[in-house]
Amino acid sequence: MCRWLAYSGSPLLIADLLYKPQHSLIDQSLHSKLGAETTNGDGFGIGWYGVGEAPGVFYSVEPAWNDRNLREITEHIESSLVFAHIRASTGTPVQQTNCHPFRHGRWLWMHNGSIAEFPRLRRDLVLAVDPSLYPLIEGSTDSEAFFFLALTFGLEHDPPAAVAAAVGLIEEVGRSHGVEHPMQMTVATTDGVRIWAFRYSSQRASRSLFYSTSVPALRALHPELEVLEGLSDESRLVVSEPLRDLPGAWNEVPESSYGIVQEGQDELYPFTPLAPATSVAVPAGA
Repeated sequence: MCRWLAYSGSPLLIADLLYKPQHSLIDQSLHSKLGAETTNGDGFGIGWYGVGEAPGVFYSVEPAWNDRNLREITEHIESSLVFAHIRASTGTPVQQTNCHPFRHGRWLWMHNGSIAEFPRLRRDLVLAVDPSLYPLIEGSTDSEAFFFLALTFGLEHDPPAAVAAAVGLIEEVGRSHGVEHPMQMTVATTDGVRIWAFRYSSQRASRSLFYSTSVPALRALHPELEVLEGLSDESRLVVSEPLRDLPGAWNEVPESSYGIVQEGQDELYPFTPLAPATSVAVPAGA
């Protein structure tokens, strides 16, 4: 499995997000407390919005804790919307094309979890990807296939509906192959303006996911934290596990739900997969 963070708010140096917190994402790459694995050393990636229409991305197959280029580049990039992901492979190769966040146009996507028994399901799932999108798949992970299924179902127009349809298809395909609990996920996706974050699993026992308490409330709770003075009231983090041990600073995303981080009031809703309109046929001999 993996660990990730999504940040939206006042422009910050990416290094301040990745290295400065007490239990930073770099620390989690070696000492994850809530992940399926303690160590997440199978590569990393960052995505950010700045100059230009599309987000920038940087990937490496080095462990995040030991990559000089990551520290160097993040000490010189400031952004108001950042995705960062440290990878623990579930079986697919350690290579740059398998690092998150994945990018398509203005969109970024990252995933912690897995599609159970993905090699058995891969053919049916990738054949459901829109033919115009299929050539753009570069890697071999279940996470990237999931992303392109969501794009196929309209991620760029209605992210919650598209993710619900993609998960519904994955569960239908999985169960048609005898996989009892096909889906395990926390997912973040963004168009550079809003962030959508999802927590769901087929067995209703999802990986951890948290969002930060509002900045005004945090200032009242922890006036000693100078870093809060430089953040706008809109600033927000969504993380696989808390970055600091601060009472009242973190809220668990409820099971089977999704949230929207946006200007103004953030929103939280139940998440329910959408079953395909027609059942999935399993080829003979499968």
